[in-house]
Amino acid sequence: MKTDWNGRSVTIIGGARQGQAAARWLAGHGARVTVNDRRTAEQMAAARSALSDTPVTWVLGSHPVEILDTTDIVCLSGGVPLDNPIVVEAVRRGIPLTNDTQIFMEIVPCRTVGITGSAGKTTTTTLVGQMAKIAFGDKAHVGGNTGDPLLNHADEMKPDDLAVLEISSFQLEQMSLSPNVAVVLNITPNHLDRHGTMEAYTGAKERILNFQATGDTAVLCREDPGSWNLRSKVNGRFISFGFGNIPGEQDGSFLADGILHLRERGVEIPLLRRNQIQLRGDHNVMNALAAFAIGYAAGLPLDAMLEAAEDFRGVAHRLELVQEWNGAKWYNDSIATAPERTIAAIRSFTEPIILLLGGRDKNLPWEELAALVHERVERVILFGEAAEKIAPVLEQAHGPIQKTVDRCKGLQEAVQVAAHVAEPGDVVLLSPGGTSFDQFRDFEERGEAFRKWVSELS
Repeated sequence: MKTDWNGRSVTIIGGARQGQAAARWLAGHGARVTVNDRRTAEQMAAARSALSDTPVTWVLGSHPVEILDTTDIVCLSGGVPLDNPIVVEAVRRGIPLTNDTQIFMEIVPCRTVGITGSAGKTTTTTLVGQMAKIAFGDKAHVGGNTGDPLLNHADEMKPDDLAVLEISSFQLEQMSLSPNVAVVLNITPNHLDRHGTMEAYTGAKERILNFQATGDTAVLCREDPGSWNLRSKVNGRFISFGFGNIPGEQDGSFLADGILHLRERGVEIPLLRRNQIQLRGDHNVMNALAAFAIGYAAGLPLDAMLEAAEDFRGVAHRLELVQEWNGAKWYNDSIATAPERTIAAIRSFTEPIILLLGGRDKNLPWEELAALVHERVERVILFGEAAEKIAPVLEQAHGPIQKTVDRCKGLQEAVQVAAHVAEPGDVVLLSPGGTSFDQFRDFEERGEAFRKWVSELS
């Protein structure tokens, strides 16, 4: 059911990218919009400028519950937790919650592909988006939790278009609609500072499947228990991906003899050799297998999928080579905001690694990463709030750590220390394992700062 927004009073909590998209669309469709953010007017200057042509009321500097007195619906930006006092009060009063992706799903006129997961969703969404753009050109729209919120473009979409969205667990919490192709790449510990337990986190991810119809398609990963255990929740067509063979007569993608394959209605089609994938690491091979399965589920032509996969060079801030300086290669993996993603990054290299690790912890376990650091990392440079939590875990992994561990207040100092100790043949890897919020607005700002400071080395 589409919500009639005309004359409704909507309070948007959070005025960043998603909040701005919701404000612009809602105001354009007759809603009375208030944007509330705890940041100050000075800190929100860019957002206010971006919405200068949009009739909105700004309430900044705090979250006063009094604004709920005249609110019909509360629209949450992704970073706003459900235990925020103003959200708790809205729920207590029976005020409905929504977000930009739920609004988009109510009005989108075309088929949708929604991709979620603890890791790899930005890379996979971007690759599937490139496949779709090669196939459909301007009729393909890519965004969501990454890039441009698609609500900005919903009114321009046509029934024969295709929308490819990255969807976070934060967004799924308020959603009561599922995409036509719903994808769960994996479910591993992440965002426990937000969700509290793995059960709650898994429940949020599961919602991407819960509202599918029998004519829709679910895509799950055979290698990941969190994803694979959701197969009983599938309501329609079921496609899978993974390294190993596909069970039964199921369609999907797999790896055999160093070649990625697609099984389509019982026919096994060789796609491309593993070494044709331009990105480092087994996790990126898995992302490519996922993209082929998703593309097949969405009806994309095989030629378009192959062309995109062979040309794909990854996304910014994900194992991105910044430059080679004094014989050492510097990589930006700022998007790695959980220890599991840092583990995948480390396993992508055989060279000696100087690891920049830290940021803000998300209440996640660091023990597995610490054990791998002992095996594969030459030197660790800790920075940010999480340094105090990570250091003792490194010490306890296999007794006193034999590696050198440096402690820095912030990322810029960590770059300077790395520049002092790096030798020819080393890899200097920013793969923090924590969020950026102790020092930066988001992982993109952190990655851009890292690029800048590395480029300034002399």
